[in-house]
Parts: sequence; C-alpha cells; structure tokens
Amino acid sequence: MIQLNINGKSHALDVEPDMPLLWALRDTLGLTGTKFGCGIQQCGACTVHLNDEPVRACGVPVSAAVGKKVVTIEGLSRNGTHPVQQAWIEHQVPQCGYCQSGQIMAVAALLKKNPNPSDADIDAAITNICRCGTYQRVRTAIHAAATAKQAAATAKQA
Repeated sequence: MIQLNINGKSHALDVEPDMPLLWALRDTLGLTGTKFGCGIQQCGACTVHLNDEPVRACGVPVSAAVGKKVVTIEGLSRNGTHPVQQAWIEHQVPQCGYCQSGQIMAVAALLKKNPNPSDADIDAAITNICRCGTYQRVRTAIHAAATAKQAAATAKQA
C-alpha cells in the first residue's frame, strides 16, 4: 500500500510504485479533472501541484509523491471560487476545455510564487499547450486573477 496525501486527505493506494501519478488519480481515485494529453510531459493537461510546485502527473511515479502534498484541480477550491477559476469564467478562456484544468493548475502555482507576473514571466512559466489557441484569453485571465488576488489581500489587511 502506498500512502498519499491528495487534496488534504490521506489515501492508501494498492498500486505499483512506478505507476504514473496521473493514472492513480484518474483510475484508482476517480479524480478525472486531471487529464491525459500526451503522456510524455509536454502538453501539461495533467498538471497538478506536488508540494505547491506544478508537475506533469503523467511522468511522476506515485512513489515520488509519498510524503508530499498533492493538489488536483478538484482540490484547488471546494466550489470553483479560486481567483484563477473565476478569471477563467469571466474571460471565457476555454473553447474545448480539455487542457484547462492543467492550465489553471499551472497558473495557480505561478501566481503563488509571482503575484504580479509580466507577460514575459507568463511566457516562461506557462508552457501548457492549448490546441484551440486560447493563449490571449489565458494571458488576460492570468492578469485578471493576479489583480483579484491582490485586491483580496489588500481587503484582508484593511
């Protein structure tokens, strides 16, 4: 049995240690928000957080997640109220939507490290592929989410 902390809950999984984390999440736990895209860590559809760092779950063995905190799109917020999720809705980012959970997870990690990214910062950090080409809407939503997060932080301090 492999013990994993996923979205704040402990899970005992009867899987092989070299099974990709993606398949443990999707097939074993039924957390299907994390998508399979390419299987070679290139597209980013399978992006999750491992100890707050974005990783491509298709290339991470479950054994590498032991003792670490895994967060999937389902764990980003309970009801879709994370600033990035809200910006995605407000700016109508998705077309087909397939890559969007991975995009959102990558952006949430970026904004945690860099609350006010420049376009160059976004280009360097967000390497997820969108076959529909919604990159301009992604950029707009990232800037909107950054502004919303800063406004919320300012309101908390007041």
